[in-house]
Parts: sequence; C-alpha cells; structure tokens
Amino acid sequence: MAVFMVVVLCFLCLLCICSALLRWNEVRYRKKGLPPGTMGWPVFGETTEFLKQGPNFMKNQRARYGSFFKSHILGCPTVVSMDPEVNRYILMNEAKGLVPGYPQSMLDILGKCNIAAVHGSTHKYMRGALLALINPTMIRDQILPKIDEFMRSHLTGWDNQVINIQEKTKEMALLSSLKQIAGIESSSITPAFKTEFFKLVLGTISLPIDLPGTNYCRGFQVYIRFIFSSPKSLMEVVVEGPATEIGETFSMQARKNIVSMLEKLIAERRASKEVHQDMLGCLLRSDENKNKLSDEEIIDMVVTILYSGYETVSTTSMMAVKYLHDHPKVLEELRKEHLAIREKKNPEDPIDWNDLKSMKFTRAVIFETSRLATIVNGVLRKTTQDMELNGYLIPKGWRIYVYTREINYDSFLYPEPLTFNPWRWLDRSLESSTFFFIFGGGTRLCPGKELGIAEISTFLHYFVTRYRWEEVGGDKLMKFPRVEAPNGLHLRVSSY
Repeated sequence: MAVFMVVVLCFLCLLCICSALLRWNEVRYRKKGLPPGTMGWPVFGETTEFLKQGPNFMKNQRARYGSFFKSHILGCPTVVSMDPEVNRYILMNEAKGLVPGYPQSMLDILGKCNIAAVHGSTHKYMRGALLALINPTMIRDQILPKIDEFMRSHLTGWDNQVINIQEKTKEMALLSSLKQIAGIESSSITPAFKTEFFKLVLGTISLPIDLPGTNYCRGFQVYIRFIFSSPKSLMEVVVEGPATEIGETFSMQARKNIVSMLEKLIAERRASKEVHQDMLGCLLRSDENKNKLSDEEIIDMVVTILYSGYETVSTTSMMAVKYLHDHPKVLEELRKEHLAIREKKNPEDPIDWNDLKSMKFTRAVIFETSRLATIVNGVLRKTTQDMELNGYLIPKGWRIYVYTREINYDSFLYPEPLTFNPWRWLDRSLESSTFFFIFGGGTRLCPGKELGIAEISTFLHYFVTRYRWEEVGGDKLMKFPRVEAPNGLHLRVSSY
C-alpha cells in the first residue's frame, strides 16, 4: 500500500510539474499584439504534435485560432500563415524585414553561402550566377543534350524486372545533376558515395540539436566523407544507435580539409587549358561569369544544386509514375504526346528544345503531380526587426512559416481538388495565378524550375515510350513531413 501511495504521489508531482511548465511557457510568450495560439513545451514546443499529426495539426490550429497563429515548432517560436493573401505579401516583400529562416541543420550542411540562406545583395548576385548556368539558352544548347544522353542510358534494361521506382528516381536525379555539374568526372561515383549523399539529405531535415547519433550530427559528418570520397569531382530527431565518434572540433577541421581539397580541384581546372563544358567549368570561367563567385560560394552552390535538384526531381518523378498508373486515361494521353514526338525521329535521335516545348500535356502532368502530392509544404522566413503583419506585432527573430500546402487543395482555385486532373493546367492562366506557389514566389521563385521540368519530362518520355508497368502492391506512401514510400514503391516493368 505504501509503495502504491508513493507511485501515486510521484505521478501527481510529475503532472503538476508538467502543467506548470506548460503554463510557464504560455505566459512567457504572452506578449501584447501576438497572434493567438499555443506554444507547447519549453525548448521542444509543439514539434512532436506537428510531426506526428502533420497537416491535421495545422487544420486543428486553424479551426481554433484562424489562418494566422503562433506556435513553437522546428526549434523556435513561429507564426504560421495559412492565409493566401498574407502568404503572397510575405513572399513578395522579402526586403521589408524578412529573410530566409531555415533550420540551422540545413545551413550547416549546405553551407552558409547557399542561395536559400543568403539575402539582399548577396542573394541577388548568387541568384544571377545560378541563372547564368541554367537559363533557357544553356538548357537548350548544353544541358538538355546531357540530360537526354543520361536518361537514355539510365532507363535501359528495365524490362521484365521488378524495380523500386523510388530508388531509381533518386539515383536518376543525383547522377543526372552530377553529369551536368562535373561532366565526365561524375562517372566515377561509387555506390558508397550515393549512400552517403542520401544520409546527407536526412541531415538537412533534422532539428538543430547536435546529439550523437541524430540525423543532424550524422549529416554534418556525412558532408565531410561525401567530399573525401571524390576529390575530383544535404524534422525529426532519430537516435539510431551508437554515437559516431567524431567531435565538433574534428568535424570543423574536416570541413576545412574538404574545402582545401575542392580548392585544389578548382586550382587544377584553372591551370588546365582544357575547356570543361559543365556547370563547374562555367563558374570558373571569369570571362563568362559576370557574377563572379568566391571558391567558398562555388562549393556551396554545387552542393545546393545537388541537394535541391535531387529532392524535388526524384520525388516528383516517382509520384508522376504513381499517378499515371492510377489514372489510365491520363497515361494514354501522355503516351500519345510522346509517341507523336518519336514518330518524327529515328530511334537514336535525342530530344531537342522544340520537342521539349511541345510537351504541353507533360508539363500539365508535372504541375498536377506537384500540386496533389505537395512536394513542398511551405517556406520559412525570419523577422529581422519587430514588424506588423496581418494586424499583429511579430517580434524580431521569430520565424514565419508560409504554409502553402492547403492552397493546393482550395476548391475555389482547383475544382475537385483531390482529383488528379492535368487537363486543368492546359489553361496557362492557372500557372500565372496570383496564388500559384508550387515553385515559391517573388525573388525566391525557384530558379531551377525549368531545368527540373526538363529533367522530369525527359525521364517520362523514355519511360512511357519504352515500358508498361504495374504496381506489385503492398507499398505505402507517406505525405508528411516529406513525400516518400518508406519501404519503396515496387513496379513490375515490361516492354511497351
């Protein structure tokens, strides 16, 4: 009986302590002028609920507090905006006290000079340098031929096999980007390199808590090994096992060593008389690069291109294949478009710029896939000063989560929003809609939009003209916090 009473007292004490902590955290953030909302636990806030419930957490908070509310997620106090008008204002007005607000984990791994982190004049010239690499002329003359050559090879020999399309598209997106960035040097990439890069991606969506064994800690160390493996040539805490025995000091020193190795590669290229027709070559040719970058900026840009292209292109490609399988009429229309292109060509003729521009329905399929699957849930901004927004006072240093997911399912913008209907995008006015945020907005509109569309279009061209496929079955899809098939998405493929 005494033991029971002790247990009950301990439980009651724990309950009181938890209640007091919750109350204290709410009072701490109860400043005049803040939006309504809850802040959850000290330090962790409501991140656990956010990750577990995903979109339902957002819907429940909106039902209680409206489309503009406060919370504590992703490691910091945050204002969540689900209002389309406010979201548009935020995206279009970065200069008015708002800058990118991504987690420290992403900044550490991608580098402090990555285009998603910088702002102001630095962002302007970094964006200019990137656009010089992937503008329409570069895509037409240099990049598209590389993409076509890679896709033609990568999609060979899939018939009469069971494939994991998630694994195939991830490999496709990574290796295609490497071919564009470093040309022939990327052909030496080993399976170990790919494995480390995939771990690197996990590190970018961890909480900024440097605990041994977490994705954040491991991701930063992966960045080191990732470069070492090829001297010639990124929201959840998951404790996965024994700590990796590399301290912070060693990690920073290793990063310095990696930068040194990459600087050596850059020096070798500069000293060489050989002209390299790839992105790295363009960045190093000062006569073509009006927005001249430092070596550190070049390194961070290369890693960022690899990461951003990998994440969006691979997932959109996988989900397009999934939706095409589930909607035979859409597949029939898409295949018709691509067979018409092939009929005008010899078997070995590549896709050219005119072919790409003629893929109207393919472009519609890509947009509808991005909308319905919601590859990107939103973007983060941070206030650089106390500022008024939507009638509320947002303190300096708070993050604003521009949550665009629900706009994709707005029945006013997209009739029957849960239906996969690419035909809706044949009306080009939808692409120029005021609330079209699939690729971001304002000065942060995705610079690689057209390059990504070119890669996915070319992939779909060779996939639908070469193969038929059916799902093996039993595979599950997750839509939050990222779109993925935890156990893979397996297809039985046969020749078309």
